[in-house]
Amino acid sequence: MMALLLFGLFLLLIAFGVPIAFSLSISSLVYLLVAGVPLTVIPQTMFAGLDSFVMLAIPAFILAGNLMNAGGITNRIIDFANAVVGHIRGGLGLTNVASSLGFAGISGTALSDTASIGSVMIPAMKKQGYGAGFSAAVTSISSTVGPMLPPSLPMIIIGTLASISIGDLFLAGAIPGVLLAIGFLIVTYAISVKRQYPKGEKQSFSVIGKTFFGAFWALLMVVIILWGILGGYFTPTEAAVVCVVYAFIVGKFVYKELKLKEIPGILLTTLRSTASILLLVGFANTFGWILVSEGVPLLIADGILSISENPIIVILLIIILLLLVGMFMETIAALVILFPVLLPVAQSVGMDPIHFGVVMVLSLMIGLSTPPVGVCLFVASTFAKVPITRTVKELLPFLAVAMVVLIIVAYVPSLSLFLPSLFE
Repeated sequence: MMALLLFGLFLLLIAFGVPIAFSLSISSLVYLLVAGVPLTVIPQTMFAGLDSFVMLAIPAFILAGNLMNAGGITNRIIDFANAVVGHIRGGLGLTNVASSLGFAGISGTALSDTASIGSVMIPAMKKQGYGAGFSAAVTSISSTVGPMLPPSLPMIIIGTLASISIGDLFLAGAIPGVLLAIGFLIVTYAISVKRQYPKGEKQSFSVIGKTFFGAFWALLMVVIILWGILGGYFTPTEAAVVCVVYAFIVGKFVYKELKLKEIPGILLTTLRSTASILLLVGFANTFGWILVSEGVPLLIADGILSISENPIIVILLIIILLLLVGMFMETIAALVILFPVLLPVAQSVGMDPIHFGVVMVLSLMIGLSTPPVGVCLFVASTFAKVPITRTVKELLPFLAVAMVVLIIVAYVPSLSLFLPSLFE
């Protein structure tokens, strides 16, 4: 009964548009008051969820991404992508997807990708005659590639929750992330050909080489992260700090676009982003503690396994649950609450924790582009100045491809585990 009160109030608050973090905190507070549990549980559980050295990587990676953005990285990645695929039919749409693939190694979050790429690409696509809804759809869905590649904040959260190697998680998401990007490129091209969207001029090798060199220093950040972590030279947190120093040097002395007067604003933006993420993690940990105390994880596990113990069915049921949760809940909150709940169920049918982590992140990423709480969907539609309904209509073929990739990744573990196995 108390668990129903918790969930009912949480869903009601979401329905009224209350931010996820506050929906979690208010529903948890009401539960504790009604149940007569001391309110000291709130700071204790929040601290327990944040008391991890690895969590320090989050603000550092966010700061590194903000420094690179201020240093002109976004335009350079777009220029390189456009030089490679811009001459193909629907070139700007393909550039949009390819840019997200390159930008993924800088931001680590889908929302940052949508905002950075979308602010440049959506107006450019509309100007060249692409539909506003299509432009928003491509931007929104392609941004889901980002968290599959390092430095992925969701992967860091998972590694912290389950004491899994973050380096292995970074590697595990690479092949699924690339498959996702390839799928989106195919859909973008097919629609562009059908609608006769424009294509740009084919660039010479010298132009491609010049744009690659411009984007090289930004893309090198991913290599530094993986080389440092997998080589044992530094921890994920230390890697994040190294990336901050690297991003400052590249933006200031290589690209020469980062101004010292911009640093205070960048730090303030980083503080805001970090505070919102960590506050969300803290409240989600309190919410998760209540679920455990109410025995909800066991109920969910028993409920799934009571339907079937067949691994194929169990994995499918988990995916359906995650897709539904992703439609209503922010990714990080969902990870903190559900990963510890569902991991034992996944392991009971033979899923490796790393493989399950990839499947869970990919499932929740799809939710970022689906109503009613798809933040990437809303941001892209805002940039395109188009109703959400039009963007959703254009998203349908992309979502279908994302679902196909998700199913393949879920039932072919080697796609996630091949790269980590090379570094064992």
